[in-house]
Amino acid sequence: MAYKINDECIACGACKPECPTDAISEGDIYVIDPDKCIDCGTCNEVCPVGAPNPEE
Repeated sequence: MAYKINDECIACGACKPECPTDAISEGDIYVIDPDKCIDCGTCNEVCPVGAPNPEE
């Protein structure tokens, strides 16, 4: 299961440099490539609004 960034994303960029697999890309809101995501949760830990969450 990969993480997905929800609409709460404020595009602050805190998550992108923390991703160990470079799965996060910039945009209006950031996006996680599910094929690269290893479900480590680091993005969620550093996000000030808790936008990245496990996909259901």
